[in-house]
Amino acid sequence: MCKKKVCIIFTGGTIAMHLDEKLGAAVPSMTGEQVLAMMSSSKVSQEVDVEVNNFCNIPGPHITIDKLLELKKLIQDTLSREEISGIVVTAGTDTLEETSYFIDLTICHTKPIVFVGAMRNVSELGYDGASNLAAGIEVAVSEKVKEKGVLVVLNDHIDLASEVVKTDTSALDTFKSPYGPIGVIDTHEIIIYRHSAYSQHIDTNAVERRVDLIKAALDMDDRFIRSSVDSGAQGLIIEAMGRGNVPLKMLEGIKYALSKGVVVVIVSRSSEGRVFESYGYEGGGKDLVDAGAIMGGDMKGLKARIKLMLALGKTKDLNVLKALFKEQDYTL
Repeated sequence: MCKKKVCIIFTGGTIAMHLDEKLGAAVPSMTGEQVLAMMSSSKVSQEVDVEVNNFCNIPGPHITIDKLLELKKLIQDTLSREEISGIVVTAGTDTLEETSYFIDLTICHTKPIVFVGAMRNVSELGYDGASNLAAGIEVAVSEKVKEKGVLVVLNDHIDLASEVVKTDTSALDTFKSPYGPIGVIDTHEIIIYRHSAYSQHIDTNAVERRVDLIKAALDMDDRFIRSSVDSGAQGLIIEAMGRGNVPLKMLEGIKYALSKGVVVVIVSRSSEGRVFESYGYEGGGKDLVDAGAIMGGDMKGLKARIKLMLALGKTKDLNVLKALFKEQDYTL
């Protein structure tokens, strides 16, 4: 019986770092082959044919839109090869919820695409990179996860890239979905609990980079918003309070942005729940919608920004943009 083949694309992050004794801090240092060698005794390494692509080796905060567009093309080209069963991408966890969602929105394919990372570098006791990589490979060759979109696998949990968020700065189980994982890996067995909630795809290679993310806080004014608009922003994600409400002084800035043709999407700064035009007072959700802002549902700021950047790269039609944020299954 022929082994299934997986391509592992290494982009860097903590999974490829070790402690530099001179600096007293972790730095990128390991190749994909070196990381892969650390799981050489695992069952999956004996059952799956693995191909390594050292795409780059940078920390998560150094990833750029240009790099993501290159990564997108590489993944598409690799998936088009008949012998490839799935893709695993190693990535820095600081931006993993954004990078994985970018790929999820821009690539529509039946073969699994799995993002993995590590919360501890190779010099630390309890390095989790090798186990996460092994789990990611197992998921990437599984028939159970086909057509589920891009997945994130850490700590033996399988999450949707469209949902997962980083909840803790250092805990091994930091990546979580507000709706729970779609599955787990238990002693090499993949158990799926639920199907994908929805699927969205934005077919574009153009990205509007001038989209800013601003969080609302008590008595906050409109300085950041006006500065963003005056410096050329084409889109704003506002992390509003509660159900989607902002201070009065901040409202003035949002209306200024809308008057200049800037697209404004409202999400909540709360960790769970969706925004809705429940409140009719000035600065409340209904007031913002009446002014022309778009409600972002249950999306959080980081993912909403990625979605708007990609959407604005393809269209400026407000009705289309509203549908993209409102309708669960939507292709643009």
